[in-house]
Amino acid sequence: MSSDDEPFEGIDFEDRFESRNERRAAVTSGGGLTEETVRLISEEKGEPEWMLERRLRSLSVFRELPMPTDWPGQPDLSGIDLDEIVPYLRPDVETEDSVDSWEDLPEEIRDTFDKLGIPEAEKEALSGAGAQYESEVVYQHTKEQWEEKGVVFCDMDEAIREHEDLVREHFMTECVPPTDNKFAALHGAVWSGGSFVHVPEGVTVEMPLQAYFRMNSEGMGQFEHKIVIAEPGSEVHLIEGCSAPHYGSHNLHSGCVEVFVREGAHVQYSTVQNWSRNTYNLNTKRAIVEADGTMEWVSGSMGSKATMLYPASVLKGPGATDSHVTIAFAGEGQDIDTGAKVYHAAPDTHSTIESKSIAKDGGRTNYRGLVHVADGAEGSSTSVECDALMFDRESTSDTMPYMEILEDEVDVAHEATVGKIGDEDVFYLQSRGLDDDDAKQLIVAGFIEPITDELPIEYAVELNRLIELEMDGSLG
Repeated sequence: MSSDDEPFEGIDFEDRFESRNERRAAVTSGGGLTEETVRLISEEKGEPEWMLERRLRSLSVFRELPMPTDWPGQPDLSGIDLDEIVPYLRPDVETEDSVDSWEDLPEEIRDTFDKLGIPEAEKEALSGAGAQYESEVVYQHTKEQWEEKGVVFCDMDEAIREHEDLVREHFMTECVPPTDNKFAALHGAVWSGGSFVHVPEGVTVEMPLQAYFRMNSEGMGQFEHKIVIAEPGSEVHLIEGCSAPHYGSHNLHSGCVEVFVREGAHVQYSTVQNWSRNTYNLNTKRAIVEADGTMEWVSGSMGSKATMLYPASVLKGPGATDSHVTIAFAGEGQDIDTGAKVYHAAPDTHSTIESKSIAKDGGRTNYRGLVHVADGAEGSSTSVECDALMFDRESTSDTMPYMEILEDEVDVAHEATVGKIGDEDVFYLQSRGLDDDDAKQLIVAGFIEPITDELPIEYAVELNRLIELEMDGSLG
């Protein structure tokens, strides 16, 4: 794509994110969470017995764990009624598996993803793309040049069939066990769809892989699972996009991401999430980083009624490095509670956290973070920077950093700023010919530039456009 091309030319953005393309369900679990529901999901997928056993164990853990209610200032989750959420809905796709030709998808599903730009994105910027509609992956494709080098990028059902030993070793064992939190346990019981990425030793995937998740039905839950394994000396960038239209009843998104960064490997995981304002977004994301490995988290969180999302990295080996760059946007009636967790478990490990948040029309953003430096992790360093921008007096922004430093020989820094868009800044830009809205959007664009700089150009444009639409009140 040339620099002169408009990547989203001809796309109606209101339609792009409000498409309510109704699609008949071939199989639905109905509402509620029971053992029968779990067995139905496993049977529909033809899973091995060990996966059913893990699902049932997760269901047992879910029933034992309480709802998270005692965190200071956390979003209100009382609107979640799990008896009403539909945890599994398979769209009416005639093919047994996800297709690898875009034209083989049913017209209604293709129409939805065409409006979201998935085919264009794959043609222009990606090594491979996967698209999930409701509970199942309906499209998966990896470019031949990476398949020839042994790169695996497939949906989770195929991974269980074709790479069973790898999945069995990594699925909710060491990285995110079901005992981690109540919604991780819920996820382990009813998960469906998602992506599996395995990059062989020494292979660099030079273009990003994309996984896109669309929740298109009212009152459903989406529980996709992603596993990324980067073998020693390899490098890969995965981009995740998520959206849902607005409905009257609440939807629940509770996905899980498990990343394994082997010695000297480098993984970047970028997320652009645009959930509707009836969606509770409660994800669990974690990476285990071995010696001299590098993990980068880049995320934009907007939309949703409430979000609780704190990507975490365990720096397990000496010299491991981790960075978090996040942006959160909250408008009227939204509570976006995001942050990062880093566990320095080895010497000479390093982490940086940069958080940007924007609140308007009474919305609330909150940075909630944890940095833990273990005894013996000498020579380690961490830096946390939280910046908040508010449009009005009704909006709020909080910062809740928590640091556990158990080692003396470390370097720790934390900085936080809160500000509002100043009248003098707007006036200056207006004197240069911009109207009020354009002036404010330009200020916000500069504020979030550290995040957009980390994304490929197509996705930086998309993130900026999403922010503009949020400021205009065009989303949700």
